[in-house]
Amino acid sequence: MEHKLQVIIKIQKKEFVMVNKKLIRELLSESDCSHNKTKKSSCDKPKPGATSGGCAFEGAQIALFPFADVIHLVHSPATCIGASWETRQTRTSHEGVNNTVMGYTTDINTNDVIFGGDKKLEESIEYIIKHKNPKGIFVYETCVTAMIGDDMDSVCSRMQEKHKIPIVIIHSPGFVGGKNLGSRLGGESVLHQLIGTREPEFIHPFGINLIGEYNVTGDMWQYTPLLEKIGIKIISTLAGDGRIENIQMAHTAKLNVIVCAKSLISLTRKMQEEYEIPYISISFYGRRDTSNAIRSIVNAFGNKELSARAEALIEEEEAKLELALAPYKKVLAGKKAILNTGGNKTWSIASALQDIGIDVVATSVQKATLEDKEICAQYVKILITDPGTQQAQLIDEHNIDILLAGGRSLYTAIKKKIAFVDVNQEKKVSYGAYAGLINLAIDVCNAVNNRVFKVVGAEEPWGK
Repeated sequence: MEHKLQVIIKIQKKEFVMVNKKLIRELLSESDCSHNKTKKSSCDKPKPGATSGGCAFEGAQIALFPFADVIHLVHSPATCIGASWETRQTRTSHEGVNNTVMGYTTDINTNDVIFGGDKKLEESIEYIIKHKNPKGIFVYETCVTAMIGDDMDSVCSRMQEKHKIPIVIIHSPGFVGGKNLGSRLGGESVLHQLIGTREPEFIHPFGINLIGEYNVTGDMWQYTPLLEKIGIKIISTLAGDGRIENIQMAHTAKLNVIVCAKSLISLTRKMQEEYEIPYISISFYGRRDTSNAIRSIVNAFGNKELSARAEALIEEEEAKLELALAPYKKVLAGKKAILNTGGNKTWSIASALQDIGIDVVATSVQKATLEDKEICAQYVKILITDPGTQQAQLIDEHNIDILLAGGRSLYTAIKKKIAFVDVNQEKKVSYGAYAGLINLAIDVCNAVNNRVFKVVGAEEPWGK
């Protein structure tokens, strides 16, 4: 009871942080490249009328939505909820009710726009607590509720004090910027309202936080057992398979590990300043990068025994992997591919494809950071800056066998009569770590050996 009271008191001391111009400017100029000290350009500024790529609200939800033990309440008209659930294959092991499979909205209407939606927000929170009994509630501000000036901070603060559960406000109206900025706003809310509000019974000497890991199709579950096997403790994840109680204790970790995403770099930087937690950025795609990621994590602790266990594990896993990949490498040897994705995947997936014997001719860097572009150049010779115009041309010029991208590029592959594999969030199986590389090899083999290409690649009957 005393411990519970201590937690509640700490929660109440946390401040609700409203989005303001100063904060937005700070997050827009946050450098996501380790060497980029002078010119900061990590987030695109909002452009009137530009809707492609998603808004800040969507980015905030992507960053936080995998928390299954909380209710995600969107303070908005019903239309905003359309992109609010089941948009990604974010897996969870939560034993209770998975609250991400349903979308919750306050359903702001015309009357609420005129008279204010504060009362409806309060009623919605009361209903959720009474009928759903969640561990916490994430409340998302959207364009309409931001413009009419609803006092969400007062409502949520009052409800939090009344019900003694964390109610996190995410000020992420879509008009302030794109998805990347929204993710940072979500991280900012978690930092100021959750992290540091609960103390564990024991602080693990090798505890880490996984940042920017969404556990799409269970990617995280491919490598976390390996880390735990050598003695690494996962304190919290933001947000794949996350738990609100764990993220409250994230300040006790000894290392922050950014996994395949730079959208939360501001969070990790501020945690380093406030809690003295260093951070590294790694990738768990492919044999080489998975092994290097494990080494980077253990090397950060500087423990010889931990490093020895890691090297023994790597040797064992790589031996099993090479044996399993042998038949697929024979089929894929010499095959040419083009990669069109974003972020760290521009080079991490390229590395994974090379690990299974594929020649990656080009990769798109349209959404990549300066640092990612420099890494890409080490793996791939041709960097695509405009996929819309360059992708089809490169397929013809280099006799490409397979295109790996998101669903929107499927039609390019169909028109060019080449194989296609979805490697973005719409994918159905995990490609993470050692076991995931086998899945990738199987999917690529199935794609290039599909019998349909013998038909579509033949001369048209009417042309004979």
